[in-house]
Order: sequence, then structure tokens, then C-alpha cells
Amino acid sequence: MDFQESEEEKMFREAVREFAQRYVAPAWQEYDRSHEIPRDLIKKMADMQLWAPTVSEEYGGAGISMTMACIAAEELARADLSIALPVMYLVEASWALIFDLYGTHEAKSEILPRVTKGDLFFGIATTEPTGGSDLVNSTKTTIKPKGDNFVVNGEKVYISGVRESEKYGGVYWTLAKEDPKGDHKAFTAFILPLNLGDGLHPGITTTLFEDMGRMGVSTGGFNIEDVEIPPHYIIGERNRGFYYAMEGFSAARVLIGATCLGSAEGAFQIGVDYVKQRKQFGRPLASFEGIMFEAVQSWMALEADKNLVYKAAWMMDQHYREKNPSISKLDIAKYTAAAKYRTPHDALDIITRAMTWHGAFGYTKECPLEAAYRGVRSYTIGAEGGAHIQLIVMGREIFGKEYLPYRQKGQFD
Repeated sequence: MDFQESEEEKMFREAVREFAQRYVAPAWQEYDRSHEIPRDLIKKMADMQLWAPTVSEEYGGAGISMTMACIAAEELARADLSIALPVMYLVEASWALIFDLYGTHEAKSEILPRVTKGDLFFGIATTEPTGGSDLVNSTKTTIKPKGDNFVVNGEKVYISGVRESEKYGGVYWTLAKEDPKGDHKAFTAFILPLNLGDGLHPGITTTLFEDMGRMGVSTGGFNIEDVEIPPHYIIGERNRGFYYAMEGFSAARVLIGATCLGSAEGAFQIGVDYVKQRKQFGRPLASFEGIMFEAVQSWMALEADKNLVYKAAWMMDQHYREKNPSISKLDIAKYTAAAKYRTPHDALDIITRAMTWHGAFGYTKECPLEAAYRGVRSYTIGAEGGAHIQLIVMGREIFGKEYLPYRQKGQFD
């Protein structure tokens, strides 16, 4: 067992931290207010090969490991407590990776170089109005052959980056059923071109929602009416989209864990610095056991979460890069679900404690911690699978799939 980062990982962390503290830390509160991350900041990230950095070098990425991708997510979130920029980063880093693994060379050559340059947003769109986590029963969007092409009809909601895609350009990793009544084997994954730089694709109309946090990145949805896509936009094999999606969720979940870890670390340090210098009753707040013990609880949670997140990332690297046969995709799903469940919940507790240490100031928008609270809260609710779904994923691997609640026979049949 080795808990040290490699020299390459240390140098990478230092480079990302320097970049994030120089360019992201001074800017995030402004784009939290303006609701738009500056394009020049995204371009700077692309110049640093931090935009979809998991994509292979052939298509303009850096081909970095999932461990290094988590390092970048952690450092970006430490600088941007609202986690808006890290959210855009993690969506690109996870789902563009799955596209790189299974997409056609023709589609990847067309799309990925524009993504890694920061010219196209690469998003994920699986949630629909009838639900998100229950993909099999909630997905109504269809994809059907039409001559040499495919035609798509349906609706996706609660999707990151809709405004950015409409304004500047964007594509989405998307799921639909070839047989509307089919099970998980009826799904096909494909690229949906929302805007390739020349305006919204015909047949697509968008809507926007107003979230409580992560204000720098938009959330919205889109209707898809008779949108034709070429056959090379199909990802992997037809009717195996569900399995590719599960791999994508694992990649996104571990990066979510790293993002919430970074935001919590930043908030924790702000809180520690404050209680060391703030005095009440003639002595620093940090000297009161009530605060000191809370800080220790926060530190322990951070250490536990850090080990969990980076173990999950290491497992992904062992499976995909090292081809280690002892680590399966189901093993990865278990640990990434744990990272996605535990880290946001711990982060929310850590941020809440730090806000409380600040007293009344902690409840104001002048305090940077409230933006961290709003951002991290999103990942205790949903995104890349609701909180309880993570528990079901872990339970499946602990007890066996025959014990899954939605497979039990009885009154709900």
C-alpha cells in the first residue's frame, strides 16, 4: 500500500493549484452573481489541457488518469467553492471519456478536438420528466432507424450546460430506446448535436431552470422532435447503451466526490483560519472545546473521504489503464457510489459547521461559505443518480442482485 502521490501527480497538483488560485479563485464570486463563467477562463483551462483532459491525445486531450482527473477536480473546487466551474469540468472529463472509449473514430475526430479546445460543451442528458434514476421505466425518448440515419424524439430535463450549449455550441451524450417497451437492453447511446456552432439543431427547443446553487453553470432541458443523426454518432453497439451509461456514471460519481472534497477543504480552511483569529470572552474561538471538537470531526471526515475518493479513482485506473482483471466494473460501481454518497453529505456538514463558526456573517452572501453550501447541496439530492440510488448500488454488491428492492415480487407487480 502506498498513500503517496507519484512525482507526476505531485507536479500536476501543483500546476492545477497554481492555475486555480491565480485565475479561478479571484473570479468565482463574480460569475456566481452573473450566472456565467467567462469564456476566456474556459479557454485558459483548454490551453492548460484541463478541458476534457481524460480524452486521448489523438483528439487534443491530455489522456490523464482518473486519479489525476480527481486531483484537478479537487483543486478547482478548492478555488471555486460554488463548484460551478468544477461541475462543467467533471461533466466533460467523465462523459467525453466514455465517448472516447466507445465512440466511432469519425464522430470523435469531428467533435472531441472542438471539445478539448473549449469550443463545444460536452454534456450528459439522460434524465427525463418522469424520472432519472429509474432509466428503464422513466425513459420515453426513442431512437429509430430511418434509412441510413436515425431519428430521435423525446425530452430531457435537469441537464447541465444548456444555456452555454445554445449560446456557444454543445453536444450531449444521450440515451434513448429503440423499443419503447423494452428493458435495459433496448437502450442505444448516441451523440445529440444541440448546437454545432451554427445555432440550435432543427427540431430542438430548450428551456432553463433556476437552481439554488452552482450559479455559474446553467441547468435546463430540451425537447427533441424528429431530429436525425448520422449512424457514426451512435456510441458503441446498438442496444448496449445502458451498460455504457453505467460506466459513465461511475466516472462522474468519483469526480463528484473529488469536487465536493475540494469545496469542503476550502471551506474548512476558511473556518479554521477564522476561529483562530476571532476572539470572544477574551480568547480565540478555536480554544473553545465545542468548536475544536467540531473541527476535529470535520478533519476526520475529510481524511476518510479523501481515501475513499482516491481509492475509487485508483480502481478505475487499474481496470481501464492497467487492465487489472481482479477489479471489475461492478467493484468500481460500488466504490464510486460510496464516494458519490458519502463525500457530498460530509462536505455539507463540514461547510455548515464552518458557517456556524462565523455567526451571523456566515448566513450572508458576503460570506463565501454560503455559495459552497448551495453548490454541494445539489449532490446530496441528485445528479448522476439520487442519494438513495447510491445506497442501492452498494447494497447490490454487498447482498447480491437478487435482493434488489425493485426485483422483489409482490404487491407492486
